[in-house]
Amino acid sequence: MVWNQVIDPFHNLLASAGVAVIPVLVIFWALVLRKMKGYQASLLAIVAALIIAILVYRMPVGLALLSIGNGALYGLFPICWIILPAVFLFNCAVHSGQFGIIRQFMASITPDRRIQALLIAFSFGSFLEGTAGFGAPVAITAAMLTGLGFNPLYAAGLCLIANTAPVAFGSIGIPITVAHQVTGLPEQALSAIIGRTLPFLSALLPFYLVTLMAGFRQAREVAPAALVSGLSFAIIQFLTANYLGPALPDVLAGIGSIISLLVLLRWWRPRTIWHFPEEPAAVQETGSLPYNRLLWAMTPFILLTIMIIIWGLPPVKNWLTARGTLQFAIPGLHNVIREHNGSLRPHIFVLNYGSAAGTAVLLAALFALPLSGMTLKQGAQVFAATLRQLRFPILTIAVVLAFAYLMNDSGITQTIAGVLAGTGILFPFFSPLLGWLGVFITGSDTSSNALFGKLQASTATSIGVDPLVTVGANASGGVIGKMISPQSIAVAAAAGQLVGKESDLFRFTVRHSFILLCIICCIVLAQAYLFKWMIPIYTHS
Repeated sequence: MVWNQVIDPFHNLLASAGVAVIPVLVIFWALVLRKMKGYQASLLAIVAALIIAILVYRMPVGLALLSIGNGALYGLFPICWIILPAVFLFNCAVHSGQFGIIRQFMASITPDRRIQALLIAFSFGSFLEGTAGFGAPVAITAAMLTGLGFNPLYAAGLCLIANTAPVAFGSIGIPITVAHQVTGLPEQALSAIIGRTLPFLSALLPFYLVTLMAGFRQAREVAPAALVSGLSFAIIQFLTANYLGPALPDVLAGIGSIISLLVLLRWWRPRTIWHFPEEPAAVQETGSLPYNRLLWAMTPFILLTIMIIIWGLPPVKNWLTARGTLQFAIPGLHNVIREHNGSLRPHIFVLNYGSAAGTAVLLAALFALPLSGMTLKQGAQVFAATLRQLRFPILTIAVVLAFAYLMNDSGITQTIAGVLAGTGILFPFFSPLLGWLGVFITGSDTSSNALFGKLQASTATSIGVDPLVTVGANASGGVIGKMISPQSIAVAAAAGQLVGKESDLFRFTVRHSFILLCIICCIVLAQAYLFKWMIPIYTHS
């Protein structure tokens, strides 16, 4: 039996959208006003979405429940499969004493929290986003900053906001590859248009982060560092995205930003050392660490980088996928939902345990164990402790993905998108908002591009705007939604020791999400009508 998806149940799109947006508002209400835990807010949102899907959209109860189960399964793999080994690797580094040496090294570079945030949250986090993606960058960098002594809320919040710059090119360019597959627009052209939008944000973000963290006056003290960090990243991101494609902008820009900042610090230092008010006064570490000790301490993260890069190489990835993948259609759900365009919605669960980024991270952690001096028994104890640490975040992520799948399968998300698509010539301004909404709901720029890419392209064509602008805007706007996505909030809370305080983290980031979204909306509107020379020349396939 096939169920026909309904997009406008009230035959009035505004009225239908007014009901469709209720589950999204429930999450905002629960996290911002009621200050609920992440899984509690998501469970409430699922209940609201389930009631609306069944009573308003006439989705069969069994189908709705299967959709929820499918989303929860996807939350466990691959999302949690990345977070669990990433936090396990970090915990092993702490247990072995390696992270203590890294902390000492960071303090020897500078004990200034502002510079540490630029190096780890912005530059190193961008590098990790380019190699792994799917939550690993926020999990690792938030844990590192917390371990260095950062206020946990600021550690997690800063890493979420810093993660906006690289998300569109995350995980070896997968979001752009998906946008290309959905729309037929050339992958290189999509990479170029996004690479002509996000560098503006990338250049601004380091100074914005430091201002958020320490205030404008304190940010001015480290303006040279923020300028070097942001501009080096933006320039490399622009050049790589425009001339090399979508796979390497984050990797090369992250490395380039780190090197540029370290070179600057050899010749320049801020006048004062800044730390959080509740911290004891920061003191510059004296003496240098032996290189062999520092190399030993960095072993887990060097192995992590090597493994993730190897796993991302197309020949390796294809080989692992061919030999380490199980996939099956979800019974009762696969090709049972007919979308409003007449196509049947596939639901195939892919367990690519061989090529998954989480597998690379886990192997890096296991290879690092003997090199760190830990026994397998000690590693098993740390792994068990990590499982206990992440039990509620894992539940939260499973619930969040269940909510996202129900919203998409029922047609609720498409109703909201339909209203935005009806804004006519103003659509380029609102197209990043559509990407923002997609990432807020799904937690993934890749998923958002798959969900709304075709709608973005067709709507732009109908109003006489180059579809490259709006499809690129979907990815660019989506990166801003990443910082407030319940999935991302759960990951950051787990890594930053804020489990149960997801509402605090959400309220920390939500205002900045709207501010940065407005900037992207204005850039895209200008590209569509004023600065058409920014649109790359391409041939539609």
